[in-house]
Amino acid sequence: MAEDDVGEMAAQGLSRSLPLVVVLGATGTGKSKLAVQLGRTLGGEIISADSMQVYKGLDIITNKVSAEEQKLCTHHMISFVDPLVASYTVVDFRNKAVTLIEDIFSRNKIPIVVGGTNYYIESLLWKILLNTVTRDGIKSSINSNENTQTEGNRKEELEKLDSHELHLRLKHVDPEMASKLHPNDKRKIARSLQVYEESGIPHTEHLRRQQEENGGGPLGGALRYQNPCILWLHANQEDLNSRLNARVDEMLKLGLIEELQDFHKHYNEKLITQSRQDYQHGIFQSIGFKEFHEYLISEKSDSSAKEVLLQKGIESLKQRTQKYAKKQNQWVQNRFLKRTCPYNFMEIFSITGPGPNVPRVYRLDVTDVSAWDQCVLSPALQIVNSFLQGEDPAIEPLLLDCDETVNKRSSRICDLCSRVIIGDREWAAHIKSKSHLNNAKKKRKLEGQCDLGNTQVKKRLCTQDSKSVKENEDEEEAA
Repeated sequence: MAEDDVGEMAAQGLSRSLPLVVVLGATGTGKSKLAVQLGRTLGGEIISADSMQVYKGLDIITNKVSAEEQKLCTHHMISFVDPLVASYTVVDFRNKAVTLIEDIFSRNKIPIVVGGTNYYIESLLWKILLNTVTRDGIKSSINSNENTQTEGNRKEELEKLDSHELHLRLKHVDPEMASKLHPNDKRKIARSLQVYEESGIPHTEHLRRQQEENGGGPLGGALRYQNPCILWLHANQEDLNSRLNARVDEMLKLGLIEELQDFHKHYNEKLITQSRQDYQHGIFQSIGFKEFHEYLISEKSDSSAKEVLLQKGIESLKQRTQKYAKKQNQWVQNRFLKRTCPYNFMEIFSITGPGPNVPRVYRLDVTDVSAWDQCVLSPALQIVNSFLQGEDPAIEPLLLDCDETVNKRSSRICDLCSRVIIGDREWAAHIKSKSHLNNAKKKRKLEGQCDLGNTQVKKRLCTQDSKSVKENEDEEEAA
C-alpha cells in the first residue's frame, strides 16, 4: 500500500474520531455565543441550523450573528437563499449541510452545528430522510419526522383541500398513520398522502422499515455520525422569559420595525395585493411577520391607531417568542430524554436506555449570565476536549428517562369538549385538564338542574292526578 494511501486512511480515521458538536437550546440562551467561543478555541467551523437564517435579509428579526462575529469564526448556511423562495426544504438543508460537515471533517476540523430549528438538527443527527424511488422511477426524499413544509407541488395541492377530506383519504390508504394524526393537522396528513402517492407504500411502513434497519431504534434511523457531542443550554423559564422580553426591546432599538417595514415594502406588499401573502412558508414564517401584520398594512390609519397596533404587535411578539422557547425545550426533553422503549427493543439490544441511536446530552445552566465562563464555557470545553481524547467527560450526561410503556397514538373523541385527542398520554392529560374538568362541572350542574326540573314536573303531575281522582270521587258520590 502506498504511503499516500496510508496517510489518507489515517486522516480519515482521525476525522471520524472527531466529534460533531451540536449546540442546542431555546432561543435567547446564548447558543451562537457559545458556538463562536468553541469555534475560536478549538479551530472549528460553525454550521447554522436555523430555517429562517438561510434567507437573505431580516438580520434583526432572525437574530443572525453579526458580521464581526462571523469574522471570528467561519460560518456556513447563513443568508444564501432568496427571500421569495418558499420551497427551500429540510432535504435541501440536509444535502448541503452534510456535504459541508464531510468537508470540515476532511480538513481535520470540528464542525459545530448550532441553531433552534429542531427538525434541521434531526436531519443531521439521524438518517431520517430516506431516498426512495417513486412509481415513476424518480428519486424522492421522505422525512420520517416531518414538522413543517416539504418539497413538491403535489403536497401544496393536497393542502388546498379540506383537512377532514384528506384525513378520510389517509384513513383509506394508511389507517395506522391516520389514527395517529389529528384530523385538523392538514400538513402532516398531506405529507403522508404524498409519501403514499409517490412510493405506493404507506408512510407507516416506511417508518417501520427505518426503525428496523441496522443501527435504528425508537428514534427512527441510525445515527449519521458516530461521535456526536450534544450540548444543551438551559435556563430557568422565568429568567429566560425576562431575558427574551429584554431581547425584543433591544431588537426594537436596533431597528426591528424599520427592517420589517422595508422588507414588507419590497416583498410582502406585492404578495398581499395579489392575495398570495402566506405566513406558512418561507421566510414569512419568521416570528414577527404575523405579529406585526396589522401594523404593516395600516399606513392610512391615524397615528394613535397605529401606535395601538404597534404595541399589540410587540406584546404578541414577546408572547410568541416565550412560547417558542418552551416548545424548543420540550423537543429536547421528548426527543432525547423521555423516549418510549418497547420491551422487545430493549430485550434485543440488552439495554436499559432508549436505544443505540440516542446520543448523550450534556446540560449547561445559562440562568446566571454573569457566571457564563464558569457555568457554560469552561464545562463545554471540558466536555468537547474529553470527546477529542476519546474519554468519558468528568461531567455526567443527563440521565435518560426511558419509559417502557408505549404511548399508543390512537385517537379518541371527547364529546364533552368536542375535541379529538391523539395518544394515550395526551388523553390522560386532557381528562385532568382545567378545561375538561370545568366542562364536566358544567355538565353535572346542568344535569342537576334537569333532574330538579323533572322532579318538579313529576310533583305537578302527581298533584294534578290527585286532584283529578278527588274530583272523580266527588262526582261519583254526588251521583
